[in-house]
Amino acid sequence: MSVDPSPLPVIFQDKKPHYRRQSKRRRSRIKRSFRYFYLRFLRLRGTPRYISRGLAFGVFAGCFPLFGLQTIIGVLLAVIFRGHKLAAAAGTWVSNPLTYVPIFAFNYKVGELVLGFGIGETQVSFPDNWQSWTELKESGLVFLVTLFSGCLVVGWVAAVLTYIMSVHCLSRWRRRRFQGE
Repeated sequence: MSVDPSPLPVIFQDKKPHYRRQSKRRRSRIKRSFRYFYLRFLRLRGTPRYISRGLAFGVFAGCFPLFGLQTIIGVLLAVIFRGHKLAAAAGTWVSNPLTYVPIFAFNYKVGELVLGFGIGETQVSFPDNWQSWTELKESGLVFLVTLFSGCLVVGWVAAVLTYIMSVHCLSRWRRRRFQGE
């Protein structure tokens, strides 16, 4: 007598397509890794003010259009002003490839308002064709001064708000954590 190797009954077969299982696993991994980094951030060593100082300097550096130097500048400011270096590096992530354009467009508009270009009769305009290198340099210089002044104002405000909110949130989270134990 031979045993017929028939397939498993229908109730034991997987009804979901293979790609759905992989997609669900991938989402689960992403969610788990995000939670891991979130909890690691909350459990950083140091006082809430120390961590918040680093985070604020990172956000300040992240508001400037110095793409390769934002993290270095944020960590350097955290070292100088005694903030958490890892929090400063994480704070520079406020600007990423998805947020570059909106942040810097907003910073430019703020720079126009701060310098007085956006109000009244003084309007910065870029000619369609430059006649000389001096015109190009002057237009570029006006653009850079406007952008960096807006970045300075927005970065300072964002850093102050980040510091206040993160001190409050970290203090509250640590209070709850130690009361629960």
